[in-house]
Amino acid sequence: MQQRIRRRYAAERRFRYIGLGAVLLSAAFLAFLLITMLANGVRGFTQTEVRLDIDFARSALIIDPATLQGFGADAALAGADIDGAVRKAAAAQYGPRGADLLSEGAWLRIRDAIRQDPQVLTRTATFWVPASSPIDVAAKSDAPAEIERAYESLQQRNAVRTGFNANFLGGSDATDPTMVGIWGAFKGSLLTMLVTLALAFPIGVLSAVYLEEYAPRNRWTDIIEVSINNLAAVPSIIFGLLGLAVFLNFMHLPRSAPLVGGLTLALMTMPVIVIAGRNAIKSVPPSIRDAALGIGASRIQVVFHHVLPLALPGILTGTIIGMARALGETAPLLMIGMRAFIASPPGGVTEPATVLPVQIFLWSDEVSRGFVEKTSAAIIVLLVFLLAMNGIAIYLRNKFERRW
Repeated sequence: MQQRIRRRYAAERRFRYIGLGAVLLSAAFLAFLLITMLANGVRGFTQTEVRLDIDFARSALIIDPATLQGFGADAALAGADIDGAVRKAAAAQYGPRGADLLSEGAWLRIRDAIRQDPQVLTRTATFWVPASSPIDVAAKSDAPAEIERAYESLQQRNAVRTGFNANFLGGSDATDPTMVGIWGAFKGSLLTMLVTLALAFPIGVLSAVYLEEYAPRNRWTDIIEVSINNLAAVPSIIFGLLGLAVFLNFMHLPRSAPLVGGLTLALMTMPVIVIAGRNAIKSVPPSIRDAALGIGASRIQVVFHHVLPLALPGILTGTIIGMARALGETAPLLMIGMRAFIASPPGGVTEPATVLPVQIFLWSDEVSRGFVEKTSAAIIVLLVFLLAMNGIAIYLRNKFERRW
């Protein structure tokens, strides 16, 4: 008997140690992922800039400051060769290959400065413009020897600096890694999630209420329950094919729009909300229903005044799981065309847009090293968005939670 007790205690200790080891191993993998992502992603929120002096009086840029007042400003700036003036100034200041030190979108910074202060055209002005991707990489990590020498030369002339990249949070996609931004994809994700939540949550909750409280127990109800359980396990790309066939080819809705993405993700999220809602409603004690019916409440009053408020925390838990899955999906959105190059944020749910997971996928496939840190930075933004969305849902769940 003593030997059996010792073996039982030894087995219990081994199981406890194995469980602790599994937890530590999972924590180590998570820490490695977060540290690697933060190490690369933090650099994505910074930008290297090069000083550029432009003598507008001697440049080939001919713009009358008077034309930059009122509605004609955009037309006057569009017709001016600002890019040529920037390249000429860079060649005069840094040599024949001086333009290679600047980003392809450096002239946009000059254009915005001219729009804000047209009198800058009458004097020599100093600007800090985005550096090229190789110079930006050299400022943050190792680079080829030629690029390192160019960066050190800029440092010796105090003509380079690195600071916070506000354009990354407020811009959209671009071909140059120094000019890309995450706001376009972030807004697309936000609009898509709003459409998904507006459709999946009420329909899923009402479906769960009907199946659990009103639906008769027969063969058709069993078929519906089995179908919902199977839909929750269907691969997400199948929903993408369904969205392509129904919403685009049959209903002719706008391609690459958050409306179509939200409809597709709502189909994928709805079964999860229905299953979680049914389990939450089923967990409400029958005595709650009996007491409400006993004091004269109608069936609908029992459901919406007593059962549903008590089941709401569990329903919100299922909603959190479904929305988190929808936020990270890429395959179904690729099928409906949300992988397009979007140079400006969408203005509504019917305009072309992309989402954060698809944007991360597209940037990870780029050749330029400058997109590596942008990809990690976009992952950080996606995680923050996910944590914020889950935090709001958890707050609402705890607020409506009741104990009996």
